[in-house]
Amino acid sequence: MATSGSATFNPDFTELAEEAFDMAGVEMRSGYHLRSARRSLNTMFLEWANRGINLWTVESGTQTLTAGTGSYTMPADTIDLIEYFIRTDSGNTSTQSDSRLNRISVSTYSAIPNKLSQGYPIQIYIDRQQAAPVVHLYPVPDSAETYTLFYYRIARIEDVGAPASNTLDLPARFLPCATAGLAYYLSIKHAEQPERVMALKSLYEEQWRFAAEEDREKSSVRFVPFIGQN
Repeated sequence: MATSGSATFNPDFTELAEEAFDMAGVEMRSGYHLRSARRSLNTMFLEWANRGINLWTVESGTQTLTAGTGSYTMPADTIDLIEYFIRTDSGNTSTQSDSRLNRISVSTYSAIPNKLSQGYPIQIYIDRQQAAPVVHLYPVPDSAETYTLFYYRIARIEDVGAPASNTLDLPARFLPCATAGLAYYLSIKHAEQPERVMALKSLYEEQWRFAAEEDREKSSVRFVPFIGQN
């Protein structure tokens, strides 16, 4: 039996929207329908960010630190930082070293008496502003070393964008979830069949669960036995 020999299915936005409208029982007739689907899909991507970490959006980054400067603004599409280290001797294969920073709350940071005190940074407060997160380091970096903030951040999923031929900023495993989710969002807007809305909601949540479970980090766990003295 002959097969296609390819595994490259990646529908563009128009194709995905057509499938979602079909699932919602609505005929996609106009440019307005397409614009409505684009808005719904972009809103749904923001919802996904609230559901937890999407592994394909995790990116590494660096920020060179300046002596006497303790606050730095992260890239505008950053949702949050999940790992953060102070790196010294960056690029030196023999002496480069990373030290994990301890994340503190706003109440802990606000209680620090002298936030201008300089030294080797050991704590980080992440102020999640509307435009972009701002990180505050304590102590403020001194001039004893050349410090680099090395971090892993959660970036926003890219917008669908205006060209209807755009593909989505998603791995293939999330395409069924995106289609079912968009169908659910559209069915709410065209709620002639309430029973279909509930059915699509259940399908969307099921597809999200499948995709999220597949997207989880798969790492080995190493158990070290504790051998105490009698």
